Amino acid sequence: MEIKTLTLPVEGMTCASCVVRVEKALKKLEGVSDVNVNIATEKVTLSFDSKAVSEAKLSEAVEVAGYKLILPTKDVIISAAEDIEVNSREEESRKKTYLHLWREFIFAAIISVPVMFISMVDMTRWFQTMSPLAPEYIDRLLFLAATLVMFIPGKRFFSAAWKLLKHFSADMNTLVAVGTGTAYVYSTSAVLFPKLLSISNTGEHIYFDTATTIITLILMGKLLEAKAKEKTSSAIKELIKLQPKTARVVRNDIELDVPVKDLLVNETVIVRPGEKIPTDGIIIKGTTSIDESMVTGESFPIDKNVSDKVIGGTINKNGSIEFKTTAVGRDTFISQIVKMVEKAQGSKAPIQSTADRIASVFVPVVIGIALITFLMWYFAAGVSFTSAMINFIAVLVIACPCALGLATPTAIMVGSGLGASNGILIKNAESLENAYKINTVVFDKTGTITSGKPSVTNVIALNGSNEDDLIKTAASIENKSEHPLGQAIVDYAKKKNISLENVESFSSLTGFGVIGKVNLRSIIVGNESLMKEHSISINGTNEISERLSKEGKTPVFVASDGKLIGITAIADTILPSSKSAIEQLKKMSLDIIMITGDNERTAKAIASQAGIEKVIAEVLPQDKVMHVKGIQSAGKFAAMVGDGINDSPALAAADVGIAIGTGTDVAIETSDIAVISGDLIGIVRTIRLSRKTMKTIKQNLFWAFIYNIIGIPVAALGFLNPIYAAAAMAFSSVSVVSNSLLLRRAKLEKS
Repeated sequence: MEIKTLTLPVEGMTCASCVVRVEKALKKLEGVSDVNVNIATEKVTLSFDSKAVSEAKLSEAVEVAGYKLILPTKDVIISAAEDIEVNSREEESRKKTYLHLWREFIFAAIISVPVMFISMVDMTRWFQTMSPLAPEYIDRLLFLAATLVMFIPGKRFFSAAWKLLKHFSADMNTLVAVGTGTAYVYSTSAVLFPKLLSISNTGEHIYFDTATTIITLILMGKLLEAKAKEKTSSAIKELIKLQPKTARVVRNDIELDVPVKDLLVNETVIVRPGEKIPTDGIIIKGTTSIDESMVTGESFPIDKNVSDKVIGGTINKNGSIEFKTTAVGRDTFISQIVKMVEKAQGSKAPIQSTADRIASVFVPVVIGIALITFLMWYFAAGVSFTSAMINFIAVLVIACPCALGLATPTAIMVGSGLGASNGILIKNAESLENAYKINTVVFDKTGTITSGKPSVTNVIALNGSNEDDLIKTAASIENKSEHPLGQAIVDYAKKKNISLENVESFSSLTGFGVIGKVNLRSIIVGNESLMKEHSISINGTNEISERLSKEGKTPVFVASDGKLIGITAIADTILPSSKSAIEQLKKMSLDIIMITGDNERTAKAIASQAGIEKVIAEVLPQDKVMHVKGIQSAGKFAAMVGDGINDSPALAAADVGIAIGTGTDVAIETSDIAVISGDLIGIVRTIRLSRKTMKTIKQNLFWAFIYNIIGIPVAALGFLNPIYAAAAMAFSSVSVVSNSLLLRRAKLEKS
């Protein structure tokens, strides 16, 4: 078995019922394990065993169903540049389709307007008196004009309906073709064979204006819909455009400008102020600040130094830097984001299943209702044939399965795109829908609520020493240590620009601290036990030590030549945004829990700083899953937020796993949603995004259902002119897509 997953364009789909037919056609094939058709993107994503079924067989199955599957021209796309070329070709194809649709609409409008005008005034005595032509000649002119509309711009509806009829299927095209075709055939018979229908050529029974105007209005609706749908994928287009076309590299000690697609891994790239970073890498020379807002959603530039990572497509603000490339082509961060967003936009939310089930039977049911309407009016009510026919046409034309099909995918496309522009990567539509249901958020502590890196929080100089001397002494000897606490003191000294002294001897005592000589002084840095072992008096420091411990900080004692000179406090401090994010989540009526392997006193101290009341402490990594499942068994819909490898099982077990993007690849891969920035405000944005997207989907589905629930009976009862019905149908899909586009204006920073 060799499972292959492809996302391919499908030509000929027009409404939700098409989605069901294409999915059914592919699912019937042996070896096809998963099929997902998206009407908004007009693509299918499917997984299949390439040894059991060929791509040609897939194409044949779709063609039998009445559509066309566009197979890839080659098996593997190897670079981001080729990704961009593929997207460009697809965009060019869409532009050609749109231009063709525009020409058809203009052609139909130019003819339909005069046909409508003449049909209206032809019934007046004034026109009949003034017209140099006899009524029968006017009717023939209208016949010729209507024929041009029906067989040139209107051909698309009849061709599609005929293909589907051959496969015993029907969709929106069928409704339009039957409705307009009925009006056209009846009117043509009345003009060319009046005696056959026993109708006089007075013009009052001619409905060429109805047929041509319906075609024109529906073409206009499709035109507006196509334009609106194009905007739903604007986020991906913007991401693709981020990558610059050239990069300045150093090859054989010579600076060269080369196309980005020709970059290699481990090359040296030079970037000047104001230029875009051409690809991912690590800075080897220079300092700067970089605007990463288009990737992470963070509004302020990020300071970057040697050894810091840079992301391709971001903007270098104020310093010249050199960096070594770490990823090129399809492996770059931007390319991975584009791939993930496309996957999310092509997936299907569970809420769509109801609309799909209705769409699968929608058209046959509507045709049945239209026939019953005609029979009831003609035989039961005793109205004329033409009146019954008009009501029959109105029912066909008012019905719109398109709005049902577009309600969910367009909102998902806009929502996932908005998420990407705010540093939120959503793996699939189901994750976006599930985030709406979250009522409990479980946070890992280290690297999620806190920075994950110990840092100096307090410096207390004692016995005549000062803070700078204390740090210089401690950092000088700790510079030889690899312990995280010692490194925190060294980093603090560097931040304060305190120069270090030479160390003459050094010894590390695991679990206690370090000892050595600095400028002929005997230095001891470590815990209380180490001080006592070397007979260093710490009298009067118990209160300080106890207070620091209660705050979740580790006191580190520093002694010089047998005398205590001070205490430094070290802690894994909470991130600046953690407290604000927790407050906002509480305002959203969410239950907040912190889970950690730390001891209870430290855990509660950190939780208190972040504003969290519920704490589960001293939890082994493998037991986090058990606690998450326990929360779920209590009836909670839980999200797990973490960043480390030991968080991955809990992320997978939670109803929604949210990885902090600055964390490990394993955690991000296991999660349902990734917050690139590593900022907890991203969790707030994620839940608000889900709520706003689901609100939009529900609004779309409501209007799509209510439109048909009200429109079809009104038409059946004879209260709706087919032309007004066509206008309503044309704008129903446009209104759904337009409502989805309003999501782009959503502010995720406030409720």
